[in-house]
Amino acid sequence: MLREINDRAAIDALLRDGPLTRSELEYAIGLSKPATAQLLARLEDEGVVVREGLRGGGRGPRAQLWAVNGAVAHVAAIDLTPRGLDIAIADVSGETLAEHRYPLPPRGEPDDVVGAFRGAVAAACEQAGLTLADLRHVVVGTPGAVNPRTGHLWFAPHLPAWEGFDMPGRIGAELSVPVTIENDVNLVALEEMIAGQATEARSFVMVWLDQGIGGAIVIDRRLLRGATGGAGEIDWMHVPDRAAVDTGIAPSGTRFGDLVSSPSVVKLAKAHGFAARNGWTAVTKAVQAGQQGEPFLADLARRVATGVAGVVSVVDPELVLLCGKTGIAGGETLCRLISAELRSMVVPRTPVAFSALGGNAVRAGALHSALAVVREQVFGLTGDITEPSRRLETGSAVASD
Repeated sequence: MLREINDRAAIDALLRDGPLTRSELEYAIGLSKPATAQLLARLEDEGVVVREGLRGGGRGPRAQLWAVNGAVAHVAAIDLTPRGLDIAIADVSGETLAEHRYPLPPRGEPDDVVGAFRGAVAAACEQAGLTLADLRHVVVGTPGAVNPRTGHLWFAPHLPAWEGFDMPGRIGAELSVPVTIENDVNLVALEEMIAGQATEARSFVMVWLDQGIGGAIVIDRRLLRGATGGAGEIDWMHVPDRAAVDTGIAPSGTRFGDLVSSPSVVKLAKAHGFAARNGWTAVTKAVQAGQQGEPFLADLARRVATGVAGVVSVVDPELVLLCGKTGIAGGETLCRLISAELRSMVVPRTPVAFSALGGNAVRAGALHSALAVVREQVFGLTGDITEPSRRLETGSAVASD
C-alpha cells in the first residue's frame, strides 16, 4: 500500500511539474535518495516512466531527467459544433500528438453522422501514428445537454442530426472506445477552473455569449448538471427586455437566448448606430468608441443582467464569468456595466469578470476531462475538479452525470 501511495505521488509530480531530476522528485514527494532511485528504477521497468534527456547548467555532471511515458495511454478530445469536429489526440502526459478539423453533414440519419464521426476520429489518430484501438477514452463537447438516463441530446436545435438516439452509446459502439458526452459550456467552465479566471473560485456562474447562448454553474468546484443534464441552459429562460431602444422585441420579453445571441446583439447595435456582421464585432466597435458606445453596451448589459439575476440570487456565487466571443469582446467595460445592473436587481454583490482563455476552450476542457478519467484508470490519480462520469445502463459508453 505504501509503495502504491509513493508511486502515485511520484507520477502526479511528474505529470504536474515534469520532467524532473531524481533530486527534484525526491524533494517533491519527500522520499530519501535511495527510495526515490528504487522507485524510478521500478517504474522504468514497468514502462511507466522514461528518461527524458539531461538537465545542463552549472559545474559538474548533468542530471538525468525523468518523465511519465506518454505512450502508456491515449485520449481524444473533440469539440462538436454545427460546423463540424475539432479533434485533438493526446498521450497520457497531456502532449498533443495531432489536431484535425473535419466538416460533418448538418443533417442525416444517425448512421450517416456517426459513421462520418468515426472516419474523422480515425483520420486524427492516423495523423498521430495511432489507430482507434490505441484510444483509452474520448470526451466530446457539444451544444445542448445529454440526458444521463437515455443518452439523448436535447436543447440543441443547431444539431438536428444528433437528436433522437443514444449519442454516447452509438458513438462508443462505433469507435469501440468509452465515450463521455459533455455540454460544451460545462467544459469551458472546467478549463476556467484549471487555467482561467476561476482557479481559486469555489463557486461561479459562467455566461457564454457568442453566436448562441449557454451557461454553466459550479458549486464547491463541481459542475451542477441537473436531473436531466439541463442545468445552466439559461438561453431558454423567458425574460423581459429592458433595453432603452426598440428592436422589435416587446418589453414583456422573449427567450434570453433571443435577447443576447449574436443576431440580436447586431440589431441592438444597429439601433444605436453601430453596424456590424456579428455580435462580437459590434461590441468591439462600441468598446473602442468609448463614451459614444456606452449607451449600446449599457442596453446589452441590461439584457445580460436580467437573464443572470435569477441565477445569482439563488446560487450567490463568488463570480460571474463572461465567456464566448461577445462576452470577451466586451471586456472590462461590459463587466462593469453588468455588475452595476446586477447590484440594482439582486442582493449579492457578485463581481463580474471576463475569460482570459485562448484557443479552443471547449476542446481544452474536453482534453483535461479525458486525461482525468484515464489517469485515474491507469495510475489511480484522482482530482477535485472532474467527477467520474456515469456509465449508461443501455450501453458500454459513458454519459455525463
